[in-house]
Parts: sequence; structure tokens; C-alpha cells
Amino acid sequence: MFEWISSLALVIFEVICCVMFFESFCKEQENWKKWHKYVLIGIQTAEFFACGMFLSQWIIIKQIVGVLMIVINMCVYFGISIPKSGILSVLYTSLVWGADYLVYAGNSIMFSRAGEVQSGYALKGNLLVICAKLILFVFIILIRRRFQNKSSDILNDAEWVKFFAFPIFTILTVSGMIAVSSGVKNQMQERVMYLIAFGMVVMNIFVYYLISDIMEHEAKLHEKEILEMQEKNQVELYHSMLEHYEQQKRRSHEFKNHILCMETLAREKQYDELVKYLNQISEQIVDGDRQIDTNHIIVNAILNAKYNEAVKKNILFILRVNDLSKLQIQNDDLVVLLANLLNNAIEACESCKEKRQIKFRFTREKDGTTILSVRNTYSRPLVFQQDELKTSKKDQPEEHGVGVKNIIKVVEKYNGSYVIQHDTGEFYISIIL
Repeated sequence: MFEWISSLALVIFEVICCVMFFESFCKEQENWKKWHKYVLIGIQTAEFFACGMFLSQWIIIKQIVGVLMIVINMCVYFGISIPKSGILSVLYTSLVWGADYLVYAGNSIMFSRAGEVQSGYALKGNLLVICAKLILFVFIILIRRRFQNKSSDILNDAEWVKFFAFPIFTILTVSGMIAVSSGVKNQMQERVMYLIAFGMVVMNIFVYYLISDIMEHEAKLHEKEILEMQEKNQVELYHSMLEHYEQQKRRSHEFKNHILCMETLAREKQYDELVKYLNQISEQIVDGDRQIDTNHIIVNAILNAKYNEAVKKNILFILRVNDLSKLQIQNDDLVVLLANLLNNAIEACESCKEKRQIKFRFTREKDGTTILSVRNTYSRPLVFQQDELKTSKKDQPEEHGVGVKNIIKVVEKYNGSYVIQHDTGEFYISIIL
């Protein structure tokens, strides 16, 4: 009975590895619920277990049937084509064989003479199978790390190294059990070693899915933060556009009054007063008519709003823009990019007591590339954690550089590149899309 349970546990572990491998290259269908994955694992386990029982004497047929089962199940679950499922199934089976070969070859070199596993004590052979499955698990985690979308990956390289310490430690522990397995004297000791080995296998699966759930939760939180930031920036943009519209209405009304006043002065031949009045109006028009026109309504609205905000805060705002009418960036992404970049620059300049300056460039070049760069002065110390910029605002510690993360997210969405630099008193970010 104990042998049946241990064999079933190994089959379940191998099926979980199979599903993890396919998840590295395929996305499950949107209409599937989480429990559908458990049904898939249950069906695949029953098929593998039955295949092992009834076809154990025919190894080649057993492998072919096993591959066909994987192809059919994964086609249904992931909704992929049969050729793609077939190629992935063959690759997964090759990984299983490779892990088995590494373990048995290593055992022959370090612990046993050739053939001793088959003729000797059964405990060592079973521990070798467990070790092979653990190595298969490590291979698949490495594949997932390599081929999954890195932009949605919450763990950085250093954190992944820490996570890998646990499965590596498990493999070393099981290898130690293999080395001393010949000293086991009775069935009780054998079962204790089985329980320790299987317990560590279960803990590896538990830790992996725990981290996966945390990563998924963090990704959803980050997506929520981006949506909230977009909503906030869009509301600010709409308010700015509404304010600009109201200003235009007031100017139209004032213009009528100015015409009446000038007409009166001219009729009464008070030319000196008329000239003086015209000079006053000209100054007001120059002060209030700082219009930036890029032939793109969203860009115009944001740049004009942020330009006026910077001027009111005594910040020198130097711009270089050109015709952006053919800009191939969605409006919501433009709001994220420009609003975050300019909000950060204005906030940084506000803390400066002396030089307050922003140099902004947003141009579309002849070769179709778009260049967006901001260089601004700052006085607060920049905080970097594991090469990631963090906020230095004490009154908003919960933000933790969310604005910069959102900017990078948009850049990666358009397959662009970016550079973030800083030197004495100046912060610089340059983006090419």
C-alpha cells in the first residue's frame, strides 16, 4: 500500500511539472477557472498511473501512449494546435529522460557500481527517482524564468537565486539519503526516509505555488496602480482642457470690451491713452498666450498645462517639440508617459532653492523613431534599491517609484528603450520608441 501511495505521489509531481512546462509557452484559455487546472492534473495523473500499471512491460509503447495523452490533454486545456502540443510534449519527455540520465549517471560515478541499483536495495532506486523528478522541477523553473514575460515578473534575479536555494538544498538532501541508503536496516527506517524525501518534494511545490500566487497578486496590484494613475492623470488633463476652454471664453468676452474701450478712445481722439491701453493689452496677451502646438491634441493639452504650472512655480521650462500628428502611441499611454515624467520633474524642481530648470524634448524623427527626454534639476537624494529607483518623498512612502515603473511599463509595451542617469544636481531620463 505504501509503495502505491509513493508511486502515485511521484506521478502527481511529474504531471505538475508537465503543466508548468506548458505554461511557460502557452496561456490557458480565458474561460477556464482555477479548478479546471486541478481537473487536468487529476485526469493526467490517472492516465499516467494506468499507463504505468498496464504497459510497464512495453517501455516504448508506454512512452508513445504517454506522449499522446499529453498532446490531447494540453490541446484541450490550452487551446493550442496539435503540432505545437506535439512538439512541446516531445520536448518535455526529453527533459524527463535527461533528468533521469543525469541522476543515474551521477549515481554510477559517485555512489554505486553499474547495475547495483537494479540488483540492490529498492530504497536507493526510489530515492534516485525522487531526485530525478526534483532535477526536472529545477529545469522547468529555469525554463519558465527564461521564456515567461519578464515585464510581468515581480521577482528580480537576486530573489530568484534565493528561491532556487530551496530546491537545490532538497536535491542535496536526497543525494545524501542515497549515499547512506545502504545503511538502512529495517522497513521503518526506509519509510521515514521516504516521508522526509516526499515531504521536501511537497514543500517545493507548495513554496513554488505560494510564490506564484504572490507574484500574481503583486501583478494585479501593479496593474491597479497603473489604472489609478491613468485615471488621475486623465482627470487632471480634462480639468486642464476645461480650464483652457473657460479661459478662451473669458478672453472672447474681454476682447469685446477691449474693442469698445479702444473705439471710445479713438472717437474722443485720446490717442496717447489709446497707445498706452494697447501696450497693456499686448502684455496681457503675451503673458497669457503661451501655447504649445504639436498638431496632437492630447500632447498639446498636457504640455500647455504642465508648462503653465511650471511657470507659476518659477521653473524655467525649455521645450523642443515638432510635428507629432503621426504619433503611434495610444492616448492613455501618452497620458501615463507625459504626466508622470513632467509631474516628477516639476516636483523635483520645487524642492530646489536655487536653480529650477526642466529641459524637455518630444520629437518624431525622419526615420519614424520617437525621442522623449526630460532633464531636470533636483535637490532631494535619489534612492536606488537593487538598481530600481525608489521615491524619496517622506510624505508619500507608499508610492515607491510607481510613476517610474509605469513609464517603464509603457516603454516596454512599445518595444522601446530607455536610459536613466543622474549627476550632480541633474536627473535625466531618455526614451526611444
